[in-house]
Amino acid sequence: MSRSFVKDADESVGERLPDIPLSEHPNYVTPRGLAQLRARLLEVRERRDALRASTEALPQQRELAAIERELRWLNTRVGSAIEVDLAQQPRDRVAFGALVTVDSDEGEAHYRIVGEDEADVEHGWVSYVSPLAKALLGARVGDEVTWQRPAGDLAVEITAIEYPGDD
Repeated sequence: MSRSFVKDADESVGERLPDIPLSEHPNYVTPRGLAQLRARLLEVRERRDALRASTEALPQQRELAAIERELRWLNTRVGSAIEVDLAQQPRDRVAFGALVTVDSDEGEAHYRIVGEDEADVEHGWVSYVSPLAKALLGARVGDEVTWQRPAGDLAVEITAIEYPGDD
């Protein structure tokens, strides 16, 4: 029998899209990051429910398949989230959740070390598995570390470490 005439039981509409790849790293999140994941999960579920209730099924099958794929990923990410209590982080060195001020030949910059799903380079939020975070983790104020970048290594000095409230 041709594969086109067979439908797997777990396929609700059309072809099931391949899953979004998952990171091999532990899913550490800040409280803010976990709240963002949960809010996104809720939004995507609501969109899925609205599509399912719609009478225009044919044009929405692809969108529904993409939403189901995203839901599988979000459910896994929320389920595997390891929320880090920022109040328990060491105040004298850089750890997960820290807002780090650095100084280099390129000037002063601020970076917040967060989970992979929270990273937002434009706002200085970097994943704890990024080369910059790896260079900073464990450092103390006054330490100089080397940030290994594709554009060339950069020496940065840690000038401040804070653990701000999760905003």
